[in-house]
Amino acid sequence: MSWQDRISIDPKVLTGKPVVKGTRLAVEFIVEALAQGWTEGDLLKNYPGLTREDILACLAYAG
Repeated sequence: MSWQDRISIDPKVLTGKPVVKGTRLAVEFIVEALAQGWTEGDLLKNYPGLTREDILACLAYAG
């Protein structure tokens, strides 16, 4: 899996910020939440449309 399969950049969505495909969840938001101590489980619980693969794609994109 590559991050391109899960991340999209569209100028019409969140002013072109990279987001998880099919959502308005910015990569930046996911990475910052993890940096602030959220766990993968916390994100999945609070954002049911999000998957583990989405989180990994966000980290790959940011890395």
